[in-house]
Amino acid sequence: MKVVIIGGGAGGISTASNIRKLDEEIEITVFTRDRYVSYSPCAIPYVISNTIPSFEDIVMRSPEDYAKKNIEINLETEVTAVDKDKKEITYVKDGMEKKMKYDKLVLATGGSPFVPPMKGVDLEGVFKIRTLDDGKEVKEYAKNCKSALVTGAGLIGIEIAYAFKEMGLEVTLCEMLPQIVPRSLDPDMSRIIEGYLESEGIRLMLGQPITELKGEDGKVKTAVFDDGTEVDAEMIILSTGVRAELTLANMIGCETGRWGIIVSEQMETSVEDVYAVGDCVESFSAILKANTISQLGTTAVRQAKTLAKTITGRKSKFNPVLNSMVTKVGRLEFGAVGLTTIFAQQNNIKSVTEKVEALTRARYYPNAKPMNVKVICDADGKIIGCQIIAEERVAERIDTMTLAITEGLTCYDLSNMEFAYAPPVSMVTDPLVLAVEEVSKKFN
Repeated sequence: MKVVIIGGGAGGISTASNIRKLDEEIEITVFTRDRYVSYSPCAIPYVISNTIPSFEDIVMRSPEDYAKKNIEINLETEVTAVDKDKKEITYVKDGMEKKMKYDKLVLATGGSPFVPPMKGVDLEGVFKIRTLDDGKEVKEYAKNCKSALVTGAGLIGIEIAYAFKEMGLEVTLCEMLPQIVPRSLDPDMSRIIEGYLESEGIRLMLGQPITELKGEDGKVKTAVFDDGTEVDAEMIILSTGVRAELTLANMIGCETGRWGIIVSEQMETSVEDVYAVGDCVESFSAILKANTISQLGTTAVRQAKTLAKTITGRKSKFNPVLNSMVTKVGRLEFGAVGLTTIFAQQNNIKSVTEKVEALTRARYYPNAKPMNVKVICDADGKIIGCQIIAEERVAERIDTMTLAITEGLTCYDLSNMEFAYAPPVSMVTDPLVLAVEEVSKKFN
C-alpha cells in the first residue's frame, strides 16, 4: 500500500509517524511547500523574544531522520493537481512537474493566513507569520525597527506583541472586537490580561478595525483605524487568523462545510480513499453537537492518531472537541476550555457562571500567586466551560476541566471530587472546587 500525504505540519507529519508505528511495510511519502518539517509554529513567538535561543532549536527532526524510518519527505514541493479516478497526484519540485500514484491520499493542507481587505497590505514591513521562514524574516526585520503594530489579538497576536516588547520595540496591539482573545475568554477575564499587557507597556486599540495601511517610499508607516485614528509603526503583523486551505479538496470534490472539509469520525472525506486532518477540516463540538473549527496542534495530532489506525485497518474514532487551550505571556498564564458565556448565549444555551479569585498555593506559603477561575454551567448544572488566569499552575487545571466536561460532570460532581494538597503547590481547597461551589449556590 502507498500512502501519499499532502502537508508536513502537525497533522501530516504525525499521520506519517503514527502509520509507521503501526505498520512497517506501508510506503509513505509526504509533500510540503515548507523548507522545514517537524517544527511547532506555536514556538515562533518565543524565538522572536529570545526565550528560545534559535529557530533551529524548534526543529525536532529532519528529512534524514524520517528516511531512517522509511518515510520519504519532499520539501519545497507543490502538489498542483489530484486525479481521484487515476489515484494520481501532480507535483512540482525543483521546477520539474512529476506525477505519483497513491492508494490512500491524506489532505493535511492546513490553513492560509487571512489577509483583511485593506489598502496597503503589500507594503514593505507588513508580515504574516505562519512558517518558520516567516518567523526568521520578521525577527531580522524587527532588529532595525523601533515600533511595531500587531493586528489581531488572538493567542498568536498577543504572543507576538509581547515578543516585540521583549525586543525593546514600542508595541501596539489592536483588535476589531472590543476585547482580546474573544474566542476563548469572556470580557471580564480578558480585562485582567489587558491590564497586564498595558502594565508591560503594550498599547491596546480595541473595538475597531484597521481600514488602511499608509506607506512612505514603499515601506509601511501608518495604520489608519475606522474612526480616523492613525498609529505610526515601522512594521505591521497581520495576525488575523487562518482559513482552511481547500484548493485540492475542492479539486477532488470533497464535501466541505462552512469552515473546512467534512470528515467522518475515522477522518474519511466524502471521496473514497481520501482522508483529511488538521486545520483544513471541521471537527464536531462536544457541547454544541455541531461542526466547528479546532485549529490547534493538539487537535491535529489526535486526528493523525485516529487516521493512522483507520488506514492500517484498526478500530478508530476521533472524539468531539472542546478547544482546550493554554498559553504563557510574560509572567501570566491563561487557559480556557469549552464555551464562553457569550458563545453560550449566541447558541441559545442558558448559562450560570461564577468567577472566584484564589491562590496557587497555601495562603501562608511564600510566593503564592493570585488565580482567577471562571466556571460556566448550563441550566442543569453541567459544566460547559472554564477560564483560568494565574502566574502558574494553569495547564493542569484546564486539563482537569477538559476531563470534567468530557465526562459530563456537574458542578456538584466536581465539588465532591478528591484533589491532592500540599502547601507549596495548592490550597487545601483547590481553586476549581471553590469556583464550582460558588456556582452550585446559584442552583439551590
